[in-house]
Amino acid sequence: MLNFGLFQKVRNISFCAAALSITSFCQANDFANDPNYNNFKLKTMQTYGLSSEQVDWAMNGSRNLPNIINIMNRPGESKPWYQYKTNFLAEGTIQRGVRFKNQYADTLNRAEQQYGVPQAIILGILGVETGYGANKGSFITRDALATLGFGYERRAQYFQDELSALIAWSYKDGVPTNSIVGSYAGAVGYPQFMPSNIPLYGVDYDGNGHVDLRNSAVDAIGSIANYLAQKGWQRNQPIAFPARYTGNNPDAIIAKDLTQPTPYGALKNQGITPMNPIVKIDDLDMVNVIQLQESYGPAYYITYPNFQVITTYNKSRMYATALWLLGTEIVSR
Repeated sequence: MLNFGLFQKVRNISFCAAALSITSFCQANDFANDPNYNNFKLKTMQTYGLSSEQVDWAMNGSRNLPNIINIMNRPGESKPWYQYKTNFLAEGTIQRGVRFKNQYADTLNRAEQQYGVPQAIILGILGVETGYGANKGSFITRDALATLGFGYERRAQYFQDELSALIAWSYKDGVPTNSIVGSYAGAVGYPQFMPSNIPLYGVDYDGNGHVDLRNSAVDAIGSIANYLAQKGWQRNQPIAFPARYTGNNPDAIIAKDLTQPTPYGALKNQGITPMNPIVKIDDLDMVNVIQLQESYGPAYYITYPNFQVITTYNKSRMYATALWLLGTEIVSR
């Protein structure tokens, strides 16, 4: 009778020996015995045309990082707006943004002209995501995605799919999976793209024949603009306006779904108007109203479809507002 344990041990030794031409050691994979691992591996093979050995080798040395689950359960968006915004609308961040704007002025102008996305929004995303490249994340992306894919039940399939995309991208790029680092949620590079978005929206904007969002700020600028354009950005259209509310039933005007805007005239009749009297909004403009919590009470904004496009990057309304205000301030300096 075949001793399966011995067979598996021999098989692993043989696999590692065969892989010595790639690297000098084989390490344990913390997820290999997870009941969902084989299904994950099979789906990765079928989706991306990889072999079983390729998937196993990409996962060689994978470590479970339990602290990531803790971070996921207490995201920054759980704070009220008046606390959340201080993380980004800080003078130091604004100054870094101004320096970045000056350094990459030609690229930002080119992206704005080509894709119709204002450089303020590109700058805002880069500032909120990584502080203009200063903090791209220090987690091994493979391990972060595997920890979430096999341990975060609420979105396990999403993170397994992103792990599959990471493995396929690493083979295409010719880099070891353990060399790619990023955020605790698996986002990578200057713009913090999830792995599946890199082949979909990544742009070789510096023209060197390679999309490199980890090291090329120029590629990151073009890729962010391309992403937003493909998500429906409307050239030369507004994003949002601070608003005043004089009604007594805010739940009736606050948007539940930003993809379902309302004619401004209907909202105006319920007491919402721009804070700045110079701003004129046509009654037929399709808009939403959002509410954020300032320390003194609720603050309101009238938002246009472009604001909703920003939320495809991160669904948080506080996130979208923070980057819009940050980028606007930087461009004004």
